Amino acid sequence: MKILHVVGARPNFMKVEPVARALAGLEGLDQILVHTGQHYDPDMSDVFFRELGLPAPDVNLEVGSGTHAVQTALIMMRFEETAGEQKPDLVMVYGDVNSTVASALVCAKLGIPVAHVEAGLRSFDRSMPEEINRLLTDQISDLLFTPSRDGNENLAREGIPQHKVHLVGNVMIDTLVRLLPAADRRWPELRRSLELNGNFGLVTLHRPANVDEPSRLARLMSSLETIADRLPLLFPVHPRTRDRLSIPGLKRANSSLRLMDPVGYLDFLALQKRARVVITDSGGIQEETTFLGVPCLTMRENTERPVTIATGTNTLVGSDPAGLEREVERVLDDGGKSGCVPPLWDGKTGERIAGIIGRLYL
Repeated sequence: MKILHVVGARPNFMKVEPVARALAGLEGLDQILVHTGQHYDPDMSDVFFRELGLPAPDVNLEVGSGTHAVQTALIMMRFEETAGEQKPDLVMVYGDVNSTVASALVCAKLGIPVAHVEAGLRSFDRSMPEEINRLLTDQISDLLFTPSRDGNENLAREGIPQHKVHLVGNVMIDTLVRLLPAADRRWPELRRSLELNGNFGLVTLHRPANVDEPSRLARLMSSLETIADRLPLLFPVHPRTRDRLSIPGLKRANSSLRLMDPVGYLDFLALQKRARVVITDSGGIQEETTFLGVPCLTMRENTERPVTIATGTNTLVGSDPAGLEREVERVLDDGGKSGCVPPLWDGKTGERIAGIIGRLYL
């Protein structure tokens, strides 16, 4: 049997490693890693392959950046050629990025079975490109691996046959559990290099709704400066956000709001674990903070990961920067939201996925 794993962006890398590692324990199975090149910045790609212990991709489609339509079309064109050459028995796609839906569409046209890891998540906001990617990928996948019970409920409501759906847990937590000791070992040097001598907050913002409109980004940065007067903030800046901040007047002068280059997974994990609060618009960080027990404030009107709110440490702030300031004050004054780890977020999701594939295909 031959399996093709398709990855394209930073969140995919954390999800593919536990699955590929678990599948490597099965006999009679070959694995091919395809990188679409959707994230091509070394700070967003190469460093993650090294730190996660992933081998160099067998195939790199090198699609680069572009509009959603251009990027999706290029992936489809180049992945169709790869699928024709490799002739896989199963293609595994991850998350909700353009690489996910593009490769799944190609497979649906070619009659190649598709397994979607992290299926069933819904924000119920179709203005988000990721929501369209989730909906379409789930409709054309043959195996759907869900991270939480709400994913199963969403797929049942959308008419996906129950026999296709498997509740397996959160594969990103597998990576976190495996690498947390290594992140802890890096902390003393990281703390010294960043001169962190007390409490701090961690910021990551990259979604178009937050960073594409200059006036909104300016308001957000002003609120972050206000927050930094009470709690120093570290802000590793995503390349998309970095481009927006190049507009005159948007970079801020408050030395307690420290804009940094993106950091690798291990350093970011070490920072997350020790942050007083994390401010984000990322889906995966909502999950990681819930596992780590760190208060998370999400700058969005909705989330496709409601379990992080229902049982975890996540709070939806919405789009108002003033609301963010109030929530940070609440965390600092009252200790922040506490929660518990959702079921099956135990570091063994990759093994469960491999077990299901082994039973079905080998």
